[in-house]
Formats: sequence, structure tokens, C-alpha cells
Amino acid sequence: MKINKRHIIALALLFSSPAFSLPADYGRKESPDLTLWYDKPASQWEETLPLGNGRLGMMPDGGIEREHIVLNEISMWSGSEADYRNPKASESLPAIKELLMQGKNKEAQERMFSDFVPVQPETGNTYGAFQMLADMYVDYVYPDTGSVRSYRRQLNLDESVAYTTFTKGRTNYVRGYFVSRDKDVIAVHLKTDRPASLHFRLTLSRPERGILRKPCEGKLELTGELDSGNPQRQGVRYAAVAEVKLSGEKSRLRPQENALEAVSADEAWIIVSAATSFLSGEVYQTKAERLLADVTGKEECLNTLKQETVQSYRHLFGRTGVSLPENAVISTLPTDRRLEAFQKQDDPSFAALYYNYGRYLLISSTRPGSLPPNLQGLWAKEPGTPWNGDYHANINIQMNHWPVEPGNLSELYQPLIDLTKRLVPNGEASAKAFYGENAKGWVLHMMTNVWEYTAPGGHPSWGATNTGGAWLCAHLWEHYLYTGNKRYLSEIYPILKGASEFFLSTMIKEPRHGWLITAPSSSPENTFYVGTDRTPVSVCMGPTMDIQLVRELYTNVIDAAAVLHTDTAYTRQLKEALKQLPPHQISRKGYLMEWLEDYEETDIHHRHVSHLYGLHPGNQISLVKTPELAEACRQTLNRRGDGGTGWSRAWKINFWARLGDGNRAYSLLRNLLHPAYTPTTPSQHGSGTFPNLFCSHPPFQIDGNWGGTSGISEMLLQSQDGFINLLPAIPDSWTEGRFYGFKVRGGATVSLEWKDGKPQRVEITGGWNPDITLKMPGKVRRVLVNRKKEKPDDYMKLSLKKGEKAVIVFKF
Repeated sequence: MKINKRHIIALALLFSSPAFSLPADYGRKESPDLTLWYDKPASQWEETLPLGNGRLGMMPDGGIEREHIVLNEISMWSGSEADYRNPKASESLPAIKELLMQGKNKEAQERMFSDFVPVQPETGNTYGAFQMLADMYVDYVYPDTGSVRSYRRQLNLDESVAYTTFTKGRTNYVRGYFVSRDKDVIAVHLKTDRPASLHFRLTLSRPERGILRKPCEGKLELTGELDSGNPQRQGVRYAAVAEVKLSGEKSRLRPQENALEAVSADEAWIIVSAATSFLSGEVYQTKAERLLADVTGKEECLNTLKQETVQSYRHLFGRTGVSLPENAVISTLPTDRRLEAFQKQDDPSFAALYYNYGRYLLISSTRPGSLPPNLQGLWAKEPGTPWNGDYHANINIQMNHWPVEPGNLSELYQPLIDLTKRLVPNGEASAKAFYGENAKGWVLHMMTNVWEYTAPGGHPSWGATNTGGAWLCAHLWEHYLYTGNKRYLSEIYPILKGASEFFLSTMIKEPRHGWLITAPSSSPENTFYVGTDRTPVSVCMGPTMDIQLVRELYTNVIDAAAVLHTDTAYTRQLKEALKQLPPHQISRKGYLMEWLEDYEETDIHHRHVSHLYGLHPGNQISLVKTPELAEACRQTLNRRGDGGTGWSRAWKINFWARLGDGNRAYSLLRNLLHPAYTPTTPSQHGSGTFPNLFCSHPPFQIDGNWGGTSGISEMLLQSQDGFINLLPAIPDSWTEGRFYGFKVRGGATVSLEWKDGKPQRVEITGGWNPDITLKMPGKVRRVLVNRKKEKPDDYMKLSLKKGEKAVIVFKF
């Protein structure tokens, strides 16, 4: 789309004030790796642009006559705390284990279906769901009856600001949208270049459980209480308050019963504040009103609001970034058409945009003192989100956090750490209720929510997986590997130990080899056949992922105890147990086995590839240390295929990156970025990516976004094997590029420039661990470290204090 010179000059004059500056991309070539843009309003929610500050969010559709802006708050959760313990579960456990020992998986599964399930409260849905906050509608009236020209809707990733701009008749209009991190409010700024030409009507509503009132002129307030599922308990209560501030000699607010009508304004601000009783307690309504008043009560606050928002956001976003070569033909297309073109033409800068967008989404959807991003991050369009919008602990909440540490956003781990801490008491109760009084420690199965749910899922075919806590502990340990904070390690050590105690006290020996295994369990959501019986079965003993997670957990506890100089006797028990865990097994056909037995899968293309956890995100399998197992993983992935749901395709990018195959990883990235629907069939959503680059399961599920972000990071830099590996899996077309600010284990920061597919210059800044090992790129003739010649061995050892830099130049 071209913007004429007259339009540029008019807009530049209009928005030269410090309160609202012109989008940086106007009047120059767009930045293809930092801008999402469209030449028409969104026709459905999956085309709208997400904004957020880690607690509050909004998604405007950029409508011309009527604009729909969906508002969100991270703690809008229905449901309440409840007791799901089932005494039948632990009573039935010996019989279930015995059936599994006899190879009678089907019978064991039938027993589990009847007995090893949570007791559902009779009062209602106490589990609850993440919900939208409100619908905000802005109906516009235009003094000019002419057609709309030069329409543009865009999101600037370097600002965290979205814009809608167009010309109607003789008037130019610009709307700006952002969510302030510092002032903690939602802001919509409306301006035109003709005096008294801004007219609109604002309303707030909600599909259910919302009461709208007008507390005073210029304000609307929406309040309500979400369903707790229990008549004896209050649900989460919320308040959303909107205020309109106008400027212009002729501007005024016209009286309306349950709306705000602005007429003849030169400029307008719509400021929205919201709070809930979940995060703010009984003062939630007062907090919402105070946050609003702190901004709207002072004109200078409005004038500096955007500038402060951008500055606070850039403190996080500006730490890290990726730039890749542009395709001059398609990189300037609107993002929806660029997404379609990416399937036919290579566009490396689109991958860079996707990576930068992933970090943007993380910054926007969580923050310390808030909650972790859920299945939808922060954004929901309805009261009943798919899969309750909860936290699935068999891949999804974990995938949400894969890019956090490598992407230099360490503080965004805090909400997940806090959630894990809160799960422990319920996890201890669930351990004893479902696994017997002799069970120690705590357990989390495959799902949880803000009410600290730790019981099995409602159906054992998918809900019996009991390694969710072990997987979360892997994240707690990962945070330590990047930060080196021993005080933090001492805080989370009891959580790690408690998770290990559960498995140490409940695992049993299988009859054939005497291996220690989990039982009963399942390989997440996958099924198999036993013998000639064609009944799909999921319940089993010792699936590969369980063993990998337990091995990793025990190892991490042993290492943590050594750092803290504690628990010598206990770690001896763990070391002895480690020797008795089953080894990885390779089938006769060459693929890594998913279960103790080489069962026949009901679907060889199943979306979960859980048994490759040891390849990624774990590090028990690698090209360097276990090449035979790495080859078995390669065979497994070839057998599984490159399809699957959105998040499944994203995980496979990471697998292939760990296997050093950049072209295959890039092929999977293209699969992930396959349009979820076509312009001719907009209601038929499939797997892939929506026009606003949200991942489609389908429906929208944000874990695929962050899995893809992680995959791109893994293609560019790895450190899981104890050394820094530069460009371990770049595709052929990424001939040149740069990244900066990437973090590695040990806390060092790495920035890199490359040409012809080879590293040219790398800058490493020391972290908490001074000892750094760098794998030397192949065919290097000469190496300069801070301008001094070094011998180009296979590996280079560096010692860097925290903050100390080493600049390394490679000559080929």
C-alpha cells in the first residue's frame, strides 16, 4: 500500500506533539522484522492486534464505523478452591498395578476409569475457566461522507503500540492503542487533523455477569462476580472503569444513560482501568478507580503516558533481537498476505518477525506479581475459553516459558515460580489421596489452574500423567542455571526435593528387568494396542517421558544439594535410584521407544512426541554425547511426520534444531506458519497461524507461538551440552544476519553477526559462571579474541567475570 505525500505531511503536522507521535514507519520503508500491518479492519478476533502489560490487555479490530475492542485481565477466573480427593483411588491402586504387571493394560485402564478419577464437587464447575473482561465498542460518526482511503492498521513491536490510520473525505484520522506498564491502564488515543471533527459513542458490556452503571459524567463502570461453582463461596469479583477525556474548544460529552457520547472534539483519550478480587483483594474496586484517577486527574500524565509506556517496554524488549535477510518482493506486503506468500517464497525476515513477536507476546502477557500466561496467554474473547484457558502441564505451560531465559526475560519466570510454590500443599494432599499414605512429597498431574488443582484430570486416558510437577521443577532449575542465584536455589530446593520424594516413594519395580518405573501412568494423550486387541489403551507403566523427567529431576536435586551443601544421605538414595531407572530403548525399526514395550501406536502421526523430551527441552540426548539415541530421535520424527497441531509443529522445530538440521527445522517453521484459514473460507480454521500471527491448534492456543520462538532461538544458539554452540542449525537461506542479547546457561550474553552462513564476529559478556566453553566453527583458519590471536582448536576456553566482554573474530 502506498501513502501519498499529502497524507504524510498532514499526519506529521497533526502528531508532532509529544503526547502522541507519528508511527515510526510512516514516510519510510517498513521494518519487516518489527512491524505487523494490514490494509483493512479485522473481520474476526484472530485478525485483531494483541496489546498488554502483563496484567491488562486489549485487542482492537480497527473498525471504521464501529470499533470492537476486547478487554482482558489475567486473573478473570471463574471457579474456586475445592476438594477433589477420591478415597477409591488409593484403594484401587494395588489392583491396578498388579494388572499392569500382568500385561493387562486394558483391564487396568477400565479400573482406573471407574476409580482413579477426581471426585467432582456436586455444586458446579469449581475448576473454572479463564474469561474475557469486557467488550468495548466505539461507534464513530464522521462529518465527511467521502470514502475511506489509505487505511492502515499496524502493531509496532519496538514500541508496543498499535495504530489505525485512514483518510475519510478531507479528514485524516489516527487512533493509537497501548497498555501502560507503569500506570497500569489501557489507553486509546484518538486524533484528527480538522478541529471539532471527532464524534463517537462509547459503551462497555459483557456476555454474562456484568452490571453497567455510569457513576458520573465521563465515566462508565462495569462490575460483576464470576461463577465460583460453589454457592457457599464468592467468585472472583471485578471492576472495569472507563473514562473519556476530550480536548478542543467545541468538545463536549452529551448525556447518555449507559454510554459516553463525545461530540465536536479535536482529540480524545479513552482510559480504562480494571482490577479483580483475586489479585487485589477486597479493595479491587477502589484500586481500579485509583489507577484511573492517577492518569486522568492530571493532564501532564496523559501527555507523557505513551512515552513512559514505550520506555518501560523497551527496557525489556530492547535486550534481545534478531535480524535476517529480507525478501524485497514479499517482506513489504501486509502481514496476512505475507503469511500466505511465505508458503511459496522464502522470506527469512519473516522468521525474525515471528521471533521478535514471540518476545513481544511474552512481555505483554505476564509480569512479576501477576499470573503466568495461560493457554491463551492473556487474551480471550469469551467467558468460556477453549480447554478452560488453563495450564496444561504435559507440554503447554512449559512451552510458554521456553523462550524466557534464552530471550533475556528472566524476571518473567517469577509468576510460574510463584504458581509452582502455591501448588505444593495441594500436591502433597493429592499424593496421599491418590497414591496412598506412604506417598511422600507432592504431585501434579497434567493440568492445573489458579485454584491450585493437582488431582488427575477428569479422564485417565489423558489425565493420569503424573509428571507435571517434575516438569515444572525442570523450569525452576533452568532459572537457576541462567541466574546462578543461590538464595533463590535455597528457596526452591524444598520444592525440587518434594517432587523427587513423591517418585522415590511411589515408583515400583517392573517384573522383567527389575527397573524402577512409574505406575500407573500414560504417555501424554497417546494410545496404543496391546497384542491383537484393537481397543486403544493409554494406561501403562514407565513411559519414556516419565523416566526422562524422573532422571532429570533426581539429577537436578543431587546437583542442587551439592551447591547448597545439604542432604548428603538423601542424595545417596537418589543416586542409587538413578541406577535402576530404565535406559532409553531403540526399537527394531530404529526409532526411540515411547513405552517400556514396543507397542503399536493407534496413530503413528500423533501430535504429542513426548518421548523425545530427553532431546528437547531436556538434554539427555544429543548429537555430541549420545549420537545413537540422536539418530533414533531422527527416525522417530521422520516416522511421526511434519504435521500436527500448531504447538506440535512448533515443538518439532526445536527437535530438528537440536539434531542440527536447519533446513528441516525451517521446513517445520513454514508448517507452523501455514495460514490457519484462507480468504475464501474464513470460518474454517485449521492448524497453523492466524493473520495476527497467533498460533492455531485450532482454535487459538498461544503455546505454539512461544514454541516457534524457542525453535528459532535453538537454530541460532545452543548451550545445553555445556558449551556455546553458534549457529547450530541455520537453514541454507539464512546466509547472513545478526542477533544480539541472547542468554546461555551460566548467565553469559551472546551477540553474533554472520555472513555466508559462517560466524564473523561474536561478543560474549560474562555471567555468573566465569568458565565459558565455546565450540569453534568448522574450517576456521584464524581466531582473534580481543584482537589477540588464539589457536583455533575444536573448543575454546574463556574466563570472563560478570560484565566482562570478549570480542571474537573468525577468519575462514
